[in-house]
Amino acid sequence: MDSPACVLELLGMLVYIGGWLCALASTILPQWLTMSTSLLPIESYDLGLWETCVVQDIGGTECRSYDSLLGLSRHLKLARILMCTALAMALLGILVAIPGLHLINNCKNYNGHNSKMTLKITGGVLGMMSGVLCLVPVSYIANLAVMHFFDETVPEVVPRWEFGDALFIGWAAGFLLFVAGLIMVSSSLCFLVEHQPEPHHQVMSLDRKLRKHSAYV
Repeated sequence: MDSPACVLELLGMLVYIGGWLCALASTILPQWLTMSTSLLPIESYDLGLWETCVVQDIGGTECRSYDSLLGLSRHLKLARILMCTALAMALLGILVAIPGLHLINNCKNYNGHNSKMTLKITGGVLGMMSGVLCLVPVSYIANLAVMHFFDETVPEVVPRWEFGDALFIGWAAGFLLFVAGLIMVSSSLCFLVEHQPEPHHQVMSLDRKLRKHSAYV
């Protein structure tokens, strides 16, 4: 456990799992966009990928799922597809990276480290890809909200959608997944450097081979 590669592996896996949980929460939560009106100050509206909610100040919340997939806007359809793909890819990356962890053997078994490195690097690359996929729909929906908010053709009295908590959780999830994948790849390179033979040992082994060869001659 004293090896830097082992520490990076553990840190990367913890960040990986945390990022996946954040992405799952962002996908499920309905607070992607929120809107409150001055006409009804006691009520606010939340827009999510799967449902819309009406939140009242007295504590009541009523949510309604979307009736039909075909009736959704293309923005929500795209966000759904990308978030679900990011979740699946991140989960696959975690499952692939776990067998490649040298922590399972306490970093003592050097046999088969090439296959372990391959699994861990593959899991890291999947993590970085899932992080990018998670950031794309979150940033896209946020960009649409900003464009509509500052649209000069819409009267100021008309209520506008603003950022919800799920967007910030999605940004955090994408960042954590990307960083986790980068840490997993870095831990593989660190492990390779740690187990690289020293030049002195290489010279000694070469000298022994030359002696054996001269003895045969």
